[in-house]
Amino acid sequence: MRRIAGIVLAVLLIGGVVAAVVAGREGKDTGTATKTVRGVIGSEKADFFADPAVVKALAAKGYTVKTETSGSWAMEDLELEGYDFAFPSSQAPADALADKYHARQPLPRPFYSPLVVVAHRSSAQVLAANGLATLDHDRGTLHMAAYLDAARHDRTWQQLKGARAHAELTGTLYIATTDPETSNSGALYLAAASYVAGGGRVAAGRADIDRTAPLMHKLISVQGAQQPSSDAAFRDFVSGVGNPLVLVYESQVAALLHEGRGVDDLTVLYPDTTANSDHTVVPLTQAGRDLGELLSTDPALRKLAVRHGFRPQGDSAEFTAATAPYASYLNQKLTGIRQVPVPTSAVLHEMARRARD
Repeated sequence: MRRIAGIVLAVLLIGGVVAAVVAGREGKDTGTATKTVRGVIGSEKADFFADPAVVKALAAKGYTVKTETSGSWAMEDLELEGYDFAFPSSQAPADALADKYHARQPLPRPFYSPLVVVAHRSSAQVLAANGLATLDHDRGTLHMAAYLDAARHDRTWQQLKGARAHAELTGTLYIATTDPETSNSGALYLAAASYVAGGGRVAAGRADIDRTAPLMHKLISVQGAQQPSSDAAFRDFVSGVGNPLVLVYESQVAALLHEGRGVDDLTVLYPDTTANSDHTVVPLTQAGRDLGELLSTDPALRKLAVRHGFRPQGDSAEFTAATAPYASYLNQKLTGIRQVPVPTSAVLHEMARRARD
């Protein structure tokens, strides 16, 4: 009997230990469990969401984020049923999506990035020698009015003083952009260019579009085939292929510098008149809105956004401090840069269509 009682007691003790371990595991799982949130994002944010540090920071707040990439303007044509959020690269396509899906305003805008033109030192120096740019160390300012005048008159590199010394500078002078009908950076390029060409006026209707359409068409048609995303265009530039002047996001340059993968003789030109890219979350569910607010307010995620080159909304000091080692390349305070309003989604769509036709 004693032996039987001992066996029964041992079984009960083992059972109690197992139950305690299982309960402990269940409690732990409950504390670290994450909700899966699905979204469509602009390609320039793909590296941010794929960063293991970002994945870990989101998991610590209870989120597993699964993303697919799309051109910002192409998101309007996607079927977003079953997604929690869309994350285009500026406010105009975000507002169009918000109208379509009846998303409540205001929309979370966690961070932003100005558009820049990346160039090699030789092409930047030729632009400066001909009054199209001003240089300061490894960065400079692109004079949009002068550049548009050159584009209007079909200027070639060979017509510019000093270009003949550089065999790679041939053909028509132009800035390579993404397709403005599907990609945000290409559309914002037209927004800024039309503002300058229109005498400092935001295009508001057909008459304004008609006024600048011939020049907008030149800016796009001269490029031939365009990259579908700024990510692809930037990778081409980094690999040493493509046009001498390429429009990208400052965030892409800052992220590259942070990784220590600088481009030989890189020069970053900030257009003196531009439209900032306000990365805007369009919540399609409450989980999507909660994620957008978290990206805007969580200190760890804001810090990681800066590491990927983005400027967090509301505090320029975060970006300035983090990019101090690369100040020779980046206009940290955007000194001398004018940000212009962006036309409505409908106007910008028509402007892009006319430029492509």
